[in-house]
Amino acid sequence: MAAGKRPLSPHLQIYRPQLTSVLSIFHRFTGAALSAGLLLLAWWLAAIAAGEAAYATALGVLGAWPVKILLLLGVFAFFYHLCNGIRHLWWDSGRGFEIPQVYRSGWIMLGAAVTLSLVAWGLLLSGGGA
Repeated sequence: MAAGKRPLSPHLQIYRPQLTSVLSIFHRFTGAALSAGLLLLAWWLAAIAAGEAAYATALGVLGAWPVKILLLLGVFAFFYHLCNGIRHLWWDSGRGFEIPQVYRSGWIMLGAAVTLSLVAWGLLLSGGGA
């Protein structure tokens, strides 16, 4: 068969997104976001070690509302990645591969990530995390 006549592998223009593919892609995205967030954490820790002036600068940056939104998303990324990792551990045991089970565990994982994020931010904003 000529190279131009071979059938193409299905791609994003053919497949419509499904819960399973979206959750998988988002798991990779949150992993990358958490890796980038480690740089922010390292900068904050270095500011603590560098002294009062550096720490005040760090708090000024971290206290800005755009950064707070990024931190909120970072907390969600953490809990999403955690919950989906637990879901993958469940799959590693050889269970949960039936299509209805995969969708159910996906929705449960997503709900757990949202709930844990809201609880964490509720505690932080109420001063309970101090």
